[in-house]
Amino acid sequence: MTPMSQPARRVRSRADSGQVSAFVVTITLALLALAGLSLDGGLALAAKVRANGHAEAAARAGAQALDLAQYRVTGRLHLIPAQAAADARGYLGSVGASGSVTVSGDTVTVRVTASQPTQLLGLIGVSRLQVHGEGSAHPQRTVQTGLP
Repeated sequence: MTPMSQPARRVRSRADSGQVSAFVVTITLALLALAGLSLDGGLALAAKVRANGHAEAAARAGAQALDLAQYRVTGRLHLIPAQAAADARGYLGSVGASGSVTVSGDTVTVRVTASQPTQLLGLIGVSRLQVHGEGSAHPQRTVQTGLP
């Protein structure tokens, strides 16, 4: 084997000069995308947990709108549907959330939709992520425990 001459080495190194740059750019973009998915995915998950909490709390607020006159006569718990929906919407408004409220029988169901701004995914054109939360509640007379 004969060693390469000095001019041959220079020609060979000039031919490879742009390949490392393209590789570094590709790996850097891939790492930024992965970091964006991790960071923004975590933020979206936290926003979903918050939306679920707001929906469940609003449903519980609505489930407190009892028809006391009917309860005194029959001993059964019934909701006043218009009041239950208004109470649930009032709770959503107090925490700055938006959503829909439905009252069916003695069950109040609340669906909350929220928008979470992204941090790193905005670099590739995804500026917001939509999250949804849902909760339902119905009136109960008391909390029952296993204690005598």
